[in-house]
Amino acid sequence: MQASPRPERGLGARLFVTVQHVLPQHLLSRLMHALARSRIRPLKNLLIASFRACYRPDMSEAAQPDPFSYPDFNAFFTRALAPGARLLDLHPAVLVSPVDGTVSELGRLEDGRLVQAKGRLFTLEALLDSASCAQRFAGGAFATLYLAPRDYHRIHMPLAGTLRAAWYIPGSLFSVNAVTAAAVPGLYTRNERVCCLFENGPLVFALVMVGALLVGSIFTVWHGEITPGRARRRAELPLPEGAAAGRLAKGAQLGGFNMGSTVIVLIAPPGQWRAELTAGTPVRMGQMLAQLPEAPGPC
Repeated sequence: MQASPRPERGLGARLFVTVQHVLPQHLLSRLMHALARSRIRPLKNLLIASFRACYRPDMSEAAQPDPFSYPDFNAFFTRALAPGARLLDLHPAVLVSPVDGTVSELGRLEDGRLVQAKGRLFTLEALLDSASCAQRFAGGAFATLYLAPRDYHRIHMPLAGTLRAAWYIPGSLFSVNAVTAAAVPGLYTRNERVCCLFENGPLVFALVMVGALLVGSIFTVWHGEITPGRARRRAELPLPEGAAAGRLAKGAQLGGFNMGSTVIVLIAPPGQWRAELTAGTPVRMGQMLAQLPEAPGPC
């Protein structure tokens, strides 16, 4: 498994991590959830203008490039891409990035463990909260993709597949940036998350959508907004009814975040990542992440 160097932790970084332990994480996230959906025009325009000044998102890629035409901040933040803004590798044996973001860590699943940051590991069983599901990925590979605030925030299918299981796991809402990942043990197993397990013929893959501070809102195309509003206890999410209801083509939207966070992609063996991918590599939705040994069967 490859691990990136531990970020330098000065006084400011240590204070940032320490404060997160005492903040009312879920309360703050609920307040942000309400604020981001305010349709009071001066307020939502102020939020959008402040965000653009801080993060400079590329609005030329958006289906609606006028930032102030969105009804609220959340609609602006989760904006759709313009047609043709991303190139999708359609080869059936290629697994693509489901998001725009940066590779935090990636590698093989050795002894059922994943790298969180240099010197910190966590187990797949703890991440998925399921020993039986974790076993399906034994010897496979993982990639942790971090979505910064300026990134496009919809999540797409990395490969055609059929949803076979989905579940919600409650937890904390620590930030998921590099500083926190290096400092908080078991960060991704502590944070709230939604897991989706897919099959495509003999191939099994999964996406784990990890919540974060001020995010607290994850949605899928099947279940709508899963958090907040759900009781904070583990829950199996219903599968779509009908033979084709859970099928999605490669590149189809499957969900998203209402603020920046992280997606962990899991592939069962013998899949592995492109050799040139390393921690810190930027990725765009639709570009090749893994070359599978052979094309998957029909889903």
